[in-house]
Amino acid sequence: MAKQKPRISFEYFPPKTAEGKSKLLEKTSPALLELEPDFFSVTYGAGGSTRDNTFGTVAGLRELGADVAPHLSFGGDDEAAITELLDRYQALGVKRLVALRGDIPSGMGGLGQLVYANELVEFVRKHSGDYFHIEVAAYPEIHPQADSYDADVYYLKKKLDAGADSAITQYFYNVESYFYFLDQCSAAGIDKPIYAGIMPITNFPNLARFSRNCGAEIPRWICQRIEGYGQDQESIRKFGIEIVSQLCQTLLESGAPGIHFYTMNQLEPTRTIRNNLGL
Repeated sequence: MAKQKPRISFEYFPPKTAEGKSKLLEKTSPALLELEPDFFSVTYGAGGSTRDNTFGTVAGLRELGADVAPHLSFGGDDEAAITELLDRYQALGVKRLVALRGDIPSGMGGLGQLVYANELVEFVRKHSGDYFHIEVAAYPEIHPQADSYDADVYYLKKKLDAGADSAITQYFYNVESYFYFLDQCSAAGIDKPIYAGIMPITNFPNLARFSRNCGAEIPRWICQRIEGYGQDQESIRKFGIEIVSQLCQTLLESGAPGIHFYTMNQLEPTRTIRNNLGL
């Protein structure tokens, strides 16, 4: 039996400027489309704070012929707003969604509602049936707000049992954490695909700060190696490509069903890493 081709996808955030949107849709996306990804995903701000930009980016990608998975969360939106958005996406021919709990935007106080991802999945299924392929988030190194490891696995199962088709992980650099997580999910009765989220190393200070906030661990040896390069940005770039390419290769060779790249809206180094995999 032939080995199934791994699923490859790329994530964007909606550009805030006309220049950023132009670069994303006219330069970055056509180049990444040449790599034949299964889809692009587009993030969604707290309480729909980037809702219009997200929709505009999704529409632009659809015009390029790309499959797109918009991120979706309730946050400060009500059911009518989400229903309207689902209908607009369906009219665009969008067939994928990434359903997230989301956060209530600051300043909304009691006006917002915290709707968990499993409830959002249930809502989408009730409104749209099986039209959308729904992704949810998974956390191999555990969500920062989780009560325990087992609780986090339990809540992932709730999202999948509610009707989600698969999950995409938070990025990680410890391959063991991912495969241990898969084992624990399997033991809990989860049998749907969990795709590995990967963040290429570009701006390391920003990555380190973001990782501290979201609970993603950067191995000490990687930090030490990068610090050893000092201000030699070219060496840091080459090292980042080498390390992340090796990580992706190990994941795929060890049975990961696919890789979801957090591109930060940049063509490189994602393109080079993807090409290094020789798919």
